[in-house]
Amino acid sequence: MAKFQCIGDLAKFLAGEYEKFPADTVIQAERCPSGMTGDITVNCFRFAKLCGNPAACAAKVVEFLGHHADVVHAEAVKAFVNITLQPGALMRDTLAVPDQILAQGLLPEGERRKILIEYSAPNTNKPQHLGHVRNNTLGMSLASLLKRVGHQVTEINLVNDRGIHICKSMIAYQRFGNGVTPESSGIKGDHLVGDFYVRYNKELSSEIATLKTARPELSGKDDDALFLETELGAATQKMLRDWEAGDPEVRALWQKMNSWVFAGFAETYNRMGIHFDHTYLESQTYLLGKDTIAEGLARGVFKKRDDGAVIASLGKLGDKVVLRSDGTSVYITQDIGTTLLKYRDYQPESMIWVVGDEQNLHFQMLFEIMRLLGYGWAENLHHLSYGMVNLPTGKMKSREGTVVDADDLFEEMVKMATASCREHAGEGVTEEELRTRGEIIGMGALKFMLLKFNAKTTMMFDPAASIRFEGDTGPYVQYACTRIRSILRKASARGIAFDAGSVNWNLLTTPEEKLLAVTAAGYPAVLQTAAERRDASGLVDYLLDLAKTFNAFYRECPVLAAPAPELAAARLAVSAAAGKILEDGLRTLTIGVPDAM
Repeated sequence: MAKFQCIGDLAKFLAGEYEKFPADTVIQAERCPSGMTGDITVNCFRFAKLCGNPAACAAKVVEFLGHHADVVHAEAVKAFVNITLQPGALMRDTLAVPDQILAQGLLPEGERRKILIEYSAPNTNKPQHLGHVRNNTLGMSLASLLKRVGHQVTEINLVNDRGIHICKSMIAYQRFGNGVTPESSGIKGDHLVGDFYVRYNKELSSEIATLKTARPELSGKDDDALFLETELGAATQKMLRDWEAGDPEVRALWQKMNSWVFAGFAETYNRMGIHFDHTYLESQTYLLGKDTIAEGLARGVFKKRDDGAVIASLGKLGDKVVLRSDGTSVYITQDIGTTLLKYRDYQPESMIWVVGDEQNLHFQMLFEIMRLLGYGWAENLHHLSYGMVNLPTGKMKSREGTVVDADDLFEEMVKMATASCREHAGEGVTEEELRTRGEIIGMGALKFMLLKFNAKTTMMFDPAASIRFEGDTGPYVQYACTRIRSILRKASARGIAFDAGSVNWNLLTTPEEKLLAVTAAGYPAVLQTAAERRDASGLVDYLLDLAKTFNAFYRECPVLAAPAPELAAARLAVSAAAGKILEDGLRTLTIGVPDAM
């Protein structure tokens, strides 16, 4: 919470009363619980080790604050002290100094770290879908949040641009593409390649069905087990071998189709506002790690199994193959090498991977292997695991073409938002202006709803519900911001101005005004807690709370129609301050604010 002068004075007082109480102790005030009398609360249990009996300490706090010029009343409830502040003092330490509140969200210099965060990690055989959108939103917002509190953050993407699944799209293009290109078809490059991936799987399913009919003994076998029994599967496996051997024709096709996909990805990322500091390609990193495995084997970190495979014994996690018996890499081999490469390139103090929860065990094993290899920094490797996101229509499957395409989802969100803006727009608003508003609101609504839930939650995303201007939505918070902007524009047009240095803050005595100040004061702690937990949902909840608190103030406390000019100036000042905090919070979530809604 923002720094209150009376709480700072209290720390100095307690330092004089208790020998163990350091004079520089930071006492965190909290918002007074609903139903209690007071603006803020001090919990004496938090420093029981410094003062002994918390209840006795609370009594001393009440005695001291009862004589403080900023305090109207202080009351102890067990070891909790509820404090009612003088209106002028409350405003002086909060809404009178919004820039100080924003600055207090920064961590002390000594607590700031170099952090590398890897997210997105798409495959170049298809466009990005709703699952990627959740990944991208979690990754970009976490990077922004960590930067907001002062960390030095590097954003990384590792694109899976090689392998059997990439060859599937390539084979389909060879056989059914007839030379089509994104330019000749008018289809975005990643979508075009994705269409061939879907076509491939339809053709493969047809071959497998034919095979099972011709050979009834295979009818009970899983389709994946029959992959190499089909002509299409065998051809795809050969293409992968040719790619690894550097076949010029295969490599040329691979580069051409990948270039289409990368161009498509760039458009998707640009629309979300994503910029990566570095993009690694799996085609350049998939062989990394083998030397590290050999070195670890020589040192006894790994051991050879009877069949020749190299394994890591990871205790309760079990054994993990790190090299196949034929000496080829597995996925974790590459991850070991890539982790070392990222550390070598950036020397981060902490690394974070944003990856779905189906990979929980994989990352537990990877981190344990890095520890076994003796890398001290392996203690600061973290997996931000997230659950699936579904639509009311059900689950998605890439190979069947039933995924919710990211670009299509963006367009749907923007279309709905633009339609809502059109309903509320006054005369003279152009279609271009409506579309601009719709883009900001639609993309903001999508991000806000995806961040509303803790990442670990498997969530249902309802596009129509997320776009509503009322309720626990992004547009609701954006609307509070545009309302404040509108108030300030109207005030300026009417010649009503305010100077925070000369505002009479003592005029702001209503419960709504005081609650707005106390809520604003909580912003720094919310930022730092969200960053520490690597969870933006707490910031989402806070912004909803602050927006609701402002709207309650707006309903009960006329601003431009205040009964006296001094009061109008004071209410303008608190409105502007609340707007600064709301917009800073949305910006931290990578969400913009339109000029009007």
